[in-house]
Amino acid sequence: MSWIDDPEFAADRPFGPQTLPYGVVETADGPAVAVRVGDHALPLRPIADEFTAELAELVSADSLDPLLAAGRSAWSALRARLGELVNATAAPEGAVLLPLAETRTRLAFTVGDYVDFYSSRNHAENVGRIFRPDGDALFPNWSHLPVGYHGRSGTIVVSGTDVVRPHGQRKGDDAPVFGPSVRLDIEAEIGFVCGGPVARRVPTSAAAEHIFGVAVVNDWSARDIQAWEYVPLGPNLGKSFATSIGAWITPLEAFTAARVPVPDPGHPRLPYLVEDADWGLDIHLRVEWNGTVVSRPEFADMAFSCAQQLAHMTVNGATVRPGDLFASGTVSGAEKHQRGSFLELSWGGKEPLKLDDGTERTFLVDGDTVSITATAPGPDGSVIGLSEVVGTIVAAED
Repeated sequence: MSWIDDPEFAADRPFGPQTLPYGVVETADGPAVAVRVGDHALPLRPIADEFTAELAELVSADSLDPLLAAGRSAWSALRARLGELVNATAAPEGAVLLPLAETRTRLAFTVGDYVDFYSSRNHAENVGRIFRPDGDALFPNWSHLPVGYHGRSGTIVVSGTDVVRPHGQRKGDDAPVFGPSVRLDIEAEIGFVCGGPVARRVPTSAAAEHIFGVAVVNDWSARDIQAWEYVPLGPNLGKSFATSIGAWITPLEAFTAARVPVPDPGHPRLPYLVEDADWGLDIHLRVEWNGTVVSRPEFADMAFSCAQQLAHMTVNGATVRPGDLFASGTVSGAEKHQRGSFLELSWGGKEPLKLDDGTERTFLVDGDTVSITATAPGPDGSVIGLSEVVGTIVAAED
């Protein structure tokens, strides 16, 4: 029996001892690195004496930045030691459990570069049909490389942060108009937090040396701004106003039982995208709109894995550094209830959704709240949790 008295801290619950995600919480002594155990946070600075000198320094920091830079051997050693401590019958001296409902979380790391991919075939085909009804749903390059764009790291915010409706240009009848977006949307995604040594041209075989952990991401999207601006260079203001990330980063090491092959593209991959191990992930997402479950996307359907995305992101000589973040792109399945954006669920606004309170929606209105959660299979039938990402829309600023 563990000393942690929390019914959610069990192997059949998402945040049991098999998961142990990292975050940063506010304490009386300032921001502190913590690990999530059930519905509680365990700050690590007060129990630093339970670790080696190297690990004690990492867990005593006020963000995950030093841990991200420390590399794979330190990540594995810390996770192993934490497993011993949380599964012990007696609490470590100085340990304090903070109820999550009463604890403020912070963005856990300093975000460096941010790349957002577009790797769901179902999503790409749906968007192509909506935006280009008379053209090809997919461009010829799509199945050969993970299409992506370089996003804006300065507007990545932690779960729970309100999202201000953005201003921008959109297409008008005779001339473009300017004002608040009227087609505000979400994108349910999985994000990958990078760490380890600075590197270029990272092969797929080295993914585990440079991916620290996994989190749910909501890449908020202003579809009217996006539709007007994206030709010929792709998204800019329609995406860069806000991207939300879960407060707790689940270590990549927790997903050993969730790894699956990516779907066959129907043609050979170029050599730098060939994997020597499966890096697809069997992650199940759940999207709630004002408390109504509107979608259950399946990440195993994604056409490119995190290892392939990282390899592509660096193949031209670009660096990957601790704190870099890349996201999968919207996760959408073949069925309507698996679509990971409201653009798809409402088919461009033509098919309103009815929520449990009787209201109808196509795109987000001020006051709406969206919550995205995810789980994956863990070892021995357990469940791996990815922390929720939640945001509420507030009115555009004057």
